[in-house]
Amino acid sequence: MSRTLARVLGASLLAGAIALALTYRDRLDPAALDAWVSGAGAAGPLLFIGLYAAATVLFLPGSVLTLAGGALFGPLWGTLYNLIGATLGAGLAFLVARHLAADWVQARAKGLLGRLVQGVEAEGWRFVAFTRLVPLFPFNLLNYALGLTRIPFLAYLLATLVFMLPAALAYTYLGFAGREAVAGSEGLIRTGLIALALLAVLAFLPRLVARLRQRPMLAVTELKRRLDAGDDLVVLDVRTAADFIGEQGHIAGATNIPLEDLPNRLDALADDLERPIALVCRTDRRSAKAAALLARRGFGEVHVIQGGMTAWLANGWPAEDVHPQPE
Repeated sequence: MSRTLARVLGASLLAGAIALALTYRDRLDPAALDAWVSGAGAAGPLLFIGLYAAATVLFLPGSVLTLAGGALFGPLWGTLYNLIGATLGAGLAFLVARHLAADWVQARAKGLLGRLVQGVEAEGWRFVAFTRLVPLFPFNLLNYALGLTRIPFLAYLLATLVFMLPAALAYTYLGFAGREAVAGSEGLIRTGLIALALLAVLAFLPRLVARLRQRPMLAVTELKRRLDAGDDLVVLDVRTAADFIGEQGHIAGATNIPLEDLPNRLDALADDLERPIALVCRTDRRSAKAAALLARRGFGEVHVIQGGMTAWLANGWPAEDVHPQPE
């Protein structure tokens, strides 16, 4: 069988399996999982891990399985089984995309694929770690799309295993807390507080990771040097449109997206995920807020320009579209 025919057949089988799984996904509920696992006896954990891996490959929601893992096996073993099942499923999806269904995945990933390729080429396994800690992309599609990047399989698998742990622990414990609530356990309050604490940490994690990914401020002299050298640098001015063409003007070639509009206009920067971005405002207060937002959304190298346009003009460098103040 030729490689092309194998890919076509693989993509067709995958599409059919996903369609069938989505058709009958309502049957994947906690009660059914409890019955299947309990009926399997000592092999119950292995059956659960296999179901979790298959669900990941077939685009079924992992949240139901993660919560069920906590309810069925408790916080410790449930976290372990959930993590193994999710990692196996992520690994299988990766291999299927790389060797059998590349065209099918590429057609569905579209713009996502370009951002992932840029991120992996710039940061390797660190970018995979970032996507596991900060849910920027749909988990199931992400597994397939990463299979079309150049990252080695082992590096992908290890980063997935290690950095999915916080979410696995938090949601597994939530499932365990739900079981304790139904059973009326004496330690319900303590269990509930621990579950809430884990969820709070998980919610804060994207902000922490974004802060760690932020680069130090860039001096305006360094920005000028890099622009004069022709570096591939995006200058993003986050002042209002009126300020952009107002008294101070703006740096030649700068793109203007006001800070207030930035959350809704990130698509305009989608091709610049791993290009250095220099953020400019009047000083640097608005730029710092923009840097935090971009870091949380996966942009890899974001610099706030210290002093902004005020520092730029203080050095006597030219600015475009300066509108003189009326006398």
